[in-house]
Amino acid sequence: MKYGYARVSTMGQDLQAQLDTLRKEGCDLIFSEKFTGTKVDRPEFQTLLSQLTSGDTLMVTKLDRFARSTSEALTIVKELFEKGVKVHVLNMGLIENTPTGRLIFTIMSGFAEFERDLIVERTQEGRAIARLREDYREGRPAKYGKKQIEHALSMLVEYSYKQVEEMTGISKSTLIRAKRKKSV
Repeated sequence: MKYGYARVSTMGQDLQAQLDTLRKEGCDLIFSEKFTGTKVDRPEFQTLLSQLTSGDTLMVTKLDRFARSTSEALTIVKELFEKGVKVHVLNMGLIENTPTGRLIFTIMSGFAEFERDLIVERTQEGRAIARLREDYREGRPAKYGKKQIEHALSMLVEYSYKQVEEMTGISKSTLIRAKRKKSV
């Protein structure tokens, strides 16, 4: 039986491309989850691993979908080979349980871990550079400008929070925070 596994790291990411690819490859059953790859105890992945038996094939679109470090990848694949399960990483090919197959897999796992480490490093460098700017603010940008907030606050003299919210689209909680900040 062909089993597929699809994973994205955050709730905002989309699994659809992976699921479509795994379906096209003829997977009989696909497990998917939105769960960080840095954790080994991913619930759906653990369920999938427990169901695999000799003769089955585990299919993933890319190596980093089921393992984030070389040691983790090697451990998982070794356990699967011991069970008699084939591993097919679509962007690499079928991983063979031969000395050459294991060598190539080890090298590719190393590259995958290296790539992830570089991404983390570049992200941290970008944040450090951004923090040096005077106008840097952690988190997402403000939805409303200073003038919009001030106008909405001035309307509170005449209207209730609910009415101002309906007229401006600025929520009551945002108005309360802005009012509190202004009074300090």
